[in-house]
Amino acid sequence: MRVDIITALPEIVRGPLDESIPGRAQSKGELHIEIHDLREYATGKYRKVDDYPFGGGAGMVLKPEPIFECFEHIKASGDEIDDVIFLTPDGEVFNQAIANELSLKNRLVLLAGHYKGVDQRVRDTLVTREISIGDYVLSGGELPAMVLVDAIARVLPGVLGDSSSALTDSFQDGFLDAPAYTRPADYNGLVVPDVLLSGDHKRIDEWRDQQRLDKTRKRRPDLLDDSDSSF
Repeated sequence: MRVDIITALPEIVRGPLDESIPGRAQSKGELHIEIHDLREYATGKYRKVDDYPFGGGAGMVLKPEPIFECFEHIKASGDEIDDVIFLTPDGEVFNQAIANELSLKNRLVLLAGHYKGVDQRVRDTLVTREISIGDYVLSGGELPAMVLVDAIARVLPGVLGDSSSALTDSFQDGFLDAPAYTRPADYNGLVVPDVLLSGDHKRIDEWRDQQRLDKTRKRRPDLLDDSDSSF
């Protein structure tokens, strides 16, 4: 899979995406990330990528010319693009199902907005999907772009050492994850539940299922429907 990220602040995303799961995905050849500095496609002495909005108002808007030029370069430099995703607070809210869906794509372009957003003509002409990571406003789309890449990378085949690990994450089947414990079994009187030490995998699975249901019911009842009374 290839992911192209268009950003006016490339240094924000360069380091983190070379670490942890995205870094592992790249080293295994399952993911290729290209970061495109929007200023390289701007013209003029100062390579300006933003300007004041027509009609007045606060904030600055990313100009259309550098984005269109950058996109043409991206389009000419590889395989067909499946989706051009603009990271924006007014997009559809990102979730695990979308991460799974996007992981099946061959090539994605992520456009990280900044300032007050991007010229609407970019959204109307180039963007095929708009995604938000939550109901709050960040300084730009760079952090949301990294969230998407991380969530997608971990479900790519062969990236995680244990292939079943991603499938048991929270939200994969609509439930939150069960509590996790490791050694020592007793730390200053804080003990691991006996069932996890029993070696009885059927009981352990039943315990984890019940814990997942209880946690989801308590913390995220919106994820449940009337049929989710038990596993």
